[in-house]
Amino acid sequence: MAALILLNKPFQTLCQFSDDQGRATLGDYVDIPGVYPAGRLDYDSEGLVLLTSDGGLQHRIASPRQKMTKTYLVQVEGEISDEALERLRRGLDLKDGPTRPAAAQRIDPPALWPRHPPVRERANIPTSWLELKLTEGRNRQVRRMTAATGYPTLRLVRWRIGEWSVDGLAPGESRSLTVHLPARARAPARAPNRPGRKPDKRRTRHKT
Repeated sequence: MAALILLNKPFQTLCQFSDDQGRATLGDYVDIPGVYPAGRLDYDSEGLVLLTSDGGLQHRIASPRQKMTKTYLVQVEGEISDEALERLRRGLDLKDGPTRPAAAQRIDPPALWPRHPPVRERANIPTSWLELKLTEGRNRQVRRMTAATGYPTLRLVRWRIGEWSVDGLAPGESRSLTVHLPARARAPARAPNRPGRKPDKRRTRHKT
């Protein structure tokens, strides 16, 4: 068994535990020693971040080989077209290579928490929402994909990773779960240091 923390990361919060510029970090919301994020979420994106002290669970979540599906709710500028959705579904050529095909569909505006500060919207330009499911996690990938189709991202919320969802968590709130790992996922794995902190030998241990 391994402990897993589900956090709803607020907008403009760094996905690390310290910052020398005084910006908000995960440490403002999670006060549990020895845990670290399994994967990243951009400073200007919101939603689900998973944290654990278990190396096997971290690998299961973050490794590209696992191809764990991540679901995003995305507000874009303009009324997104069927052609743009089809391009997202087929995969796009970005500067760092072609993307895998994504599941993309237009959705009604979701009932989300208010963002602070709110999204800047222009009265003469409509916006639309889509649900986007990816099995990879490149740097700022969702934003680059929507921009490549001509629809810049205005708001980005990661709603789900695999079986875990941010549903029911307000920004900054978290909850803890116990995850049962298959035997092969229990192989010893050295946990990386938390991003933004100096190496600390005491933090390289993981629970078994």
